[in-house]
Amino acid sequence: MLDIKYIRENVDAIKENCKNRHVNVNIERLLELDEERRDFQQQIDTLRAERNQKSKGKPSDEEITHMREVGDKIKQFEERQTEIETEYTDLLLQIPNSTHPDSPIGGEEDFVTVAEYGKKPDFDFEPKDHEELLTNLNLIDFERGAKVAGSKFYFVKNDMVRLNQALINYGLDVVGNHGFELLETPDLAKHEILKGAGFNPRGEEKQIYNIEDEDLSLVGTAEITVLGYHADEVLDLSNGPKKYVALSHCFRTEAGSYGRTSKGLYRVHQFTKLEMFVFCKPKDSEKLHEELLTIEKEICDGLEFPYRVIDIATGDLGGPAYRKYDLEAHMTMLDGYGEITSTSNCTDYQSRRLNIKYKNEEGKNEYVHTLNGTAVVMSRFPIALIENNQQKDGSVTIPKVLQPYMNKKVLSPKS
Repeated sequence: MLDIKYIRENVDAIKENCKNRHVNVNIERLLELDEERRDFQQQIDTLRAERNQKSKGKPSDEEITHMREVGDKIKQFEERQTEIETEYTDLLLQIPNSTHPDSPIGGEEDFVTVAEYGKKPDFDFEPKDHEELLTNLNLIDFERGAKVAGSKFYFVKNDMVRLNQALINYGLDVVGNHGFELLETPDLAKHEILKGAGFNPRGEEKQIYNIEDEDLSLVGTAEITVLGYHADEVLDLSNGPKKYVALSHCFRTEAGSYGRTSKGLYRVHQFTKLEMFVFCKPKDSEKLHEELLTIEKEICDGLEFPYRVIDIATGDLGGPAYRKYDLEAHMTMLDGYGEITSTSNCTDYQSRRLNIKYKNEEGKNEYVHTLNGTAVVMSRFPIALIENNQQKDGSVTIPKVLQPYMNKKVLSPKS
């Protein structure tokens, strides 16, 4: 969330930012509530001071009666303040992060293409999509996945299991070379952690599976659990940022998904993902954001499929991100590009919510900046690999960087 003092001092800029990010928040009401809560707190503090002062001596009967009245008034004010605080906090949490001045303004389609890499395949045959290829190769089973768990669940089979493990190990090796500490996280998180990350576990258009009668939800990304790892802590960043690469299962309802992008593995309810996450000093976050993007590109360059980098427009950033880049791979199923990774600089938006700080050069506690970036995801990455490396006979060549992990070069019916 943003600092309320910053909001008070930059009302017009906050309103403009909300407009650019397509977020409708009643800023005037927030400021009214802020003034009310401060006024009530001042009155409560004054009454408490009076009560404390009177309690030092032996009070008269008249003073005892007055102090009872003071106590009743404090209770009334505190009850009202609690009501105000609830509405105030709800509005404050709705305000999105500030936005990088270079982020393009607009909606989902107003992104800016930063660069394109690799050559799109030029097939001399009618290419198939990954679902047909994987089914024909006996590497995936959506039908039985739906029988067991419902639509958009699936079984991974045979060499596809090894391919997924190869991708994970390849990603771990690449990211590990950049000094990231390895984590494997829980698949569940408390609602306070989800809210701190900027996710609403009870939202009307929620993408999150909640556990009935529990203060827990299945996580849609390890960004949530790694962020919560250091909640309410003061970090030692004197030797540099804390950098983690986290392996987790991810669960998403994918409510409202439809069309071509709901086919096959593109939008599924469960997948495995390797996620990078960084806690750093504010002055380092933009540089580290570029580092995360560079690592994502390094991973994709090694896998040799064509992709592009896009700078996400304001209306598609989501609440926490100050700036976000996506990598989109060329996919046959889309006859174009589809998102495979994202990397976001969330500045101190999440750390304020979860009270994560570090000691600055003056020895004072200051909020850290947080960043996240996808290393490898076991839904979208296989799509790009399978579709771009398909052969006329229905087999699929394995990228050279993955061959040592799998000890083979081709996925074929015979294998």
